[in-house]
Amino acid sequence: MAEKICVAVRVRPSISEESPSGTFWKIEDNRISLHKLHGTPISGLSYAFDHVFDESCSNSKVYELLTKDVIHAAVDGFNGTAFAYGQTSSGKTYTMNGSLNDPGIIHRAVNDVFQKIQMISDREFLIRVSYMEIYNEEINDLFAVENHKLPTHESLERGIFVAGLREEIVNNAEQVIKLLESGEVNRHFGETNMNARSSRSHTIFRMVIESKGIDTGSGDYSSSDAIRVSILNLVDLAGSERIAKTGAGGVRLKEGKYINKSLMVLGNVINKLSNGAKQRAHIPYRDSKLTRILQTALGGNAKTSIICTVAPEEVHVEETKGTLQFASRAKRITNCAQVNEILTDAALLKRQQLEIEDLRRKLQGSRSEVLEQEILKLRNDMLKYELEREKLEMELEEERRSHKEREQRIRDQQLKIENLSSLVSDGDRSSSQDSMKESPKDECNDFKTPCFKETSNNAFVAKRSNYSELPDFSPLPDSFSNVADEDTWFKMNKGYIADLDSLQTTPARKVQSFPPQDITPDCSNDNYKLELQNLKTQLELVIKEKVELQVEKT
Repeated sequence: MAEKICVAVRVRPSISEESPSGTFWKIEDNRISLHKLHGTPISGLSYAFDHVFDESCSNSKVYELLTKDVIHAAVDGFNGTAFAYGQTSSGKTYTMNGSLNDPGIIHRAVNDVFQKIQMISDREFLIRVSYMEIYNEEINDLFAVENHKLPTHESLERGIFVAGLREEIVNNAEQVIKLLESGEVNRHFGETNMNARSSRSHTIFRMVIESKGIDTGSGDYSSSDAIRVSILNLVDLAGSERIAKTGAGGVRLKEGKYINKSLMVLGNVINKLSNGAKQRAHIPYRDSKLTRILQTALGGNAKTSIICTVAPEEVHVEETKGTLQFASRAKRITNCAQVNEILTDAALLKRQQLEIEDLRRKLQGSRSEVLEQEILKLRNDMLKYELEREKLEMELEEERRSHKEREQRIRDQQLKIENLSSLVSDGDRSSSQDSMKESPKDECNDFKTPCFKETSNNAFVAKRSNYSELPDFSPLPDSFSNVADEDTWFKMNKGYIADLDSLQTTPARKVQSFPPQDITPDCSNDNYKLELQNLKTQLELVIKEKVELQVEKT
């Protein structure tokens, strides 16, 4: 069923004693608008939402009106998300975590989930929780500090999930609260000019609620094999910052840049989703870890509520306007939430069913407290085993991918070796032919007619040394006794008969020497040999790299 995201605005109490000198925000029912000092509203700066909470509103009222329905729907099998958005020091963490006297949305949601479960007698529930932070675009596990820089994955059965994230199976709200307190210790906080304890990371507290129907008559599982699996995300976002106001520098400046970048991507996603399905282009969920994890909650299969916190001081008017514009766009997003029922073994409750029933039979005579403790211990042991198995499967898949990449690199190197070997062998043949041309026995062919044929051993052969000077006149023998006879000359010149008596010397002229045909003006034999040597060197390097890859493969 399609429904709009529920959006509310909360104005925190003013922390400045100075009276406004120009403008102030005014709340009327579910509308907030900017007014001048004398009460005149400013045109175009009035916004309406599902709820608008003033400075006197408590966390209890915010929870009852904004997020209680989302929490109850999660118990019934719907995915749910609630998160706080706003500038730094506007009250987001207080809204989500609260105080001892006025607990926030997260603590109230945890208590409400277990209270509602206790009221449902026809279903068995299994709840597991996790707590993560996104710090400088890296996902860290707040339950286990050794688990940092965790990757996100997506599967048909689990959807989008964080690999390697520690999960704990819980039986009551007290266990969850203790886990949250231990996780808060590991969260990144820092001091800025606007906040003594500023959140430097986004946090996501996640509850996975699984349930299966029980036949009330026999106390056994019902015939239906479907298991409901819902995911509840409770998100405390870090606040957007202006460096000029926070005075951030060094590490704080770096943190602020990452925070603003992820919030900008969130704003882009909200903006594109608000355009409607017909005008909607590509949604950049993957541009940020935050939007990737919240992909289902934004325009997907989930019930979502957003609380936007604003600061009432006049100095923060521009930041408040930006937050209200974000909230207005989010109000136009439509989600299609539906109950998530799984018929396969993907549900943890189904996979653990046989082991739990076996343990129940063994401890049938024990006290109920001992039974519940043993069941909880068994569930957590089985969950750790499954998480470890999942981690090993991912490492195996990564190793397979690396193996394929190494195989491809080896094939590429083999092809490169073959190409270089071909070039080197061609170069060796060319070098051999050049040396043959330079040898004395071949140079006799340089002085011949175009149709030269083999002659007898008595034929005249003219040869010029490479070291002799060029003559001024055409060379003719002093005696014609060593010149080939007429028959040989006839064969050499295809029937042309020369009158040897009429042969005379040519006029005196300078003889110009031309470079060999296989040497270009910009290249020499030395350069060619140097290039050949370079090819051989490259071949040796490629062969060495191939050997190293094969050694690494083994």
